[in-house]
Amino acid sequence: MAGENEMGKKVKADLMLLLVTLFWGTSYYLIDVSLVSVEPLNLNALRFLIAFFLAMTLCYKRMKTVSVDTLKYALLLGVILTVVYIAATYGVKYTSLSNAGFLSSLAVIFTPLLVFIIKRQAPGRKLGVSIGLSLIGIALLTLNNKLEPAFGDLLCIICALFYALHIVTTEIVVKKSHIDAFQVGVLQLGFTGLFNLILSFIMETPRFPDTEASWAAVLVLSIFCTGLAFIVQSVAQQYTSASHVGVILTLEPVFAGVVAYVFAGEILLPRAYFGALLLIISLLIMEINFSKK
Repeated sequence: MAGENEMGKKVKADLMLLLVTLFWGTSYYLIDVSLVSVEPLNLNALRFLIAFFLAMTLCYKRMKTVSVDTLKYALLLGVILTVVYIAATYGVKYTSLSNAGFLSSLAVIFTPLLVFIIKRQAPGRKLGVSIGLSLIGIALLTLNNKLEPAFGDLLCIICALFYALHIVTTEIVVKKSHIDAFQVGVLQLGFTGLFNLILSFIMETPRFPDTEASWAAVLVLSIFCTGLAFIVQSVAQQYTSASHVGVILTLEPVFAGVVAYVFAGEILLPRAYFGALLLIISLLIMEINFSKK
């Protein structure tokens, strides 16, 4: 019974992370709308700080007492997230969207590699097959006919590497018995927003959005794609592995493509739809327990 209960928690955690991936897939379109009014670091600061203050307001009782260790780990995760979002934002600016989509999704490869390096846990055969299918799917879904090296490509690889580091670090942190995963999820938002705001004052001219559409996009980014998403990730990772998280997040380009089709009228090539199918198959392979009938 205990084993079945643990399996149930794992499946629920993976479904929660699937919802997070849906939010992040939607965020590409929302970022495009938001950048009409504000600059990249400015946008990052707004979305993380709004998410942080909303979470603190709604859950202030749970945030009353925060341990020094929790604050320390949240600061570390905030630093990592800051690098992720700076690399992602400027990576898209200096390379094609297809290159950025593929290279940023390399977190699916970096995550099990980091798990092996840090925790000495080699990926199993089933996960290896899932990763292989995910890579092929991402390539079919996002790449153009040729991959041309650019400065933005390097930034997107850095983004993927640091996001994988964030996944692995989050798993290590939230599974410590004395750490409150919810508090870590909230506090990392505040640190990430603060770091981006400081950098925005140095490199940009911070301001608020000046259109209703931009404000709506920023608020949805803040509430669902940032606040809810990262808090859910922190809590869910108590019950699933970092490698599973990496593979689930490969579905992000699928959701991004659906949103682009519905709201921006973007139509994918037939090979891209096949790539999306491979990503879904890779997720099913990872989730199904083939040892049971």
